[in-house]
Amino acid sequence: MSANSITVKHNKHRIHPCPNDKKLSLLNLLIANNTKSKILVVTANSPELLKESVNCENVTIMDDKELLGSKDVTCELLISYDLPIAAIVYMSRLARATDAALILLDSSEQKQLYPIETLLGRVIKQDLVEGFAYEESTKMVVAQKPVERPKREYAFKTDPEDKPKYDKKPFDKKSFDKPKYDKKPFDKPKFDKPKRDGDSGDKAKKWEKKDKQPNKFLGKDENGKSIFSGKSGDRNHRHDGSKRESYDAPKKVGRKINIKARKPKEAPEE
Repeated sequence: MSANSITVKHNKHRIHPCPNDKKLSLLNLLIANNTKSKILVVTANSPELLKESVNCENVTIMDDKELLGSKDVTCELLISYDLPIAAIVYMSRLARATDAALILLDSSEQKQLYPIETLLGRVIKQDLVEGFAYEESTKMVVAQKPVERPKREYAFKTDPEDKPKYDKKPFDKKSFDKPKYDKKPFDKPKFDKPKRDGDSGDKAKKWEKKDKQPNKFLGKDENGKSIFSGKSGDRNHRHDGSKRESYDAPKKVGRKINIKARKPKEAPEE
């Protein structure tokens, strides 16, 4: 059953926390306070015990099975003596009330309350009735005194007062008070050493270019290969020993075209 069919407002929907052994007394109190209202008491268990203990003309006591069979039953005040296992069953109870609804809730039924509140989409407010609430069980905790253990006795004493003190000699100097090494004035740095004879002191740089020696043709070896005085990559002669010119004329010359000069035009006679 949907929540739209429920007419009870949220401010008239209450929960009274109460243990099971006090529920019957609380039920009689609620009935006595609402004698002018039409009351419906619903339980998930057998209603015979409630019918024997409650005798009022304005009160109807039923279980969930009987309530489902009688669709025309309505009331002004709904009192749920306990909660059913299924939340939808309680929603069918709540749809029969027109004005207010009360729940007598034991601590063991708290798990069954959460699905009902989920279907309603809100939390049902809980009101404590004086004399029917749970008694807070307070346990006294007695603090135990710590056990005093006997102190362990040693054959020798370890008190710092009994230890012999070390007598420092007054003439002993600390390690950081030692005199520093004094350089002699005649010590010269390494770069002031005398130079050798014939040493200019300036080393030639590796990237400086050296003067190239002329590459001369020396002849041919046994295999007929030319020999030069310089490197083979720098030779400027041919394989036969003749000197290579800087520029060689092309061997193949293009075809020559003889173009005759054009004759001038003759002027016409007048």
